[in-house]
Amino acid sequence: MPTTTMLDQATAMIENAWGQPIEALEVLGVRRPSEDPLLRCAMHTRAALAITDSAVTVHQDRLHALSRRGYVPDFYELDRITETAVKLRVAHAESRAYLQAIRRVVEAREAAAPEVAAPAVRLAQAAVARSGQTPHAPGAVPEPPSPAAVVGPSAPTTGPRR
Repeated sequence: MPTTTMLDQATAMIENAWGQPIEALEVLGVRRPSEDPLLRCAMHTRAALAITDSAVTVHQDRLHALSRRGYVPDFYELDRITETAVKLRVAHAESRAYLQAIRRVVEAREAAAPEVAAPAVRLAQAAVARSGQTPHAPGAVPEPPSPAAVVGPSAPTTGPRR
């Protein structure tokens, strides 16, 4: 039974977040990149993850071949074993970083989802913010603005000091 790779995890995350198979999302990310920049970012990061996932597989296979049961490596192969192990660790670290980046993109999409659902509310909030007024119920009389606080040196007190 094959183990789940980081690429498989990333694919599942992206498919769950956007609710479509990865093949359809790849087409959407290329054809309409400005409509969903988070999808484009996730797909680019997934493409980079696919490359490092392939590198992990190659280095694992090479390391298993050099350290298989019953095989005694020659002296010159010890450097190859060490070098392959280092490259495997680097490829794993890169894959984890790409997977974490995809996780962050999915989290950003989820955080932005309520804003996308109610653009009229965002426009109203922006209009109120630009006008400098607080919203009030229709028919209600708005309260008069409060006077600004005066900032300056405090007045001396006339009482005894304690």
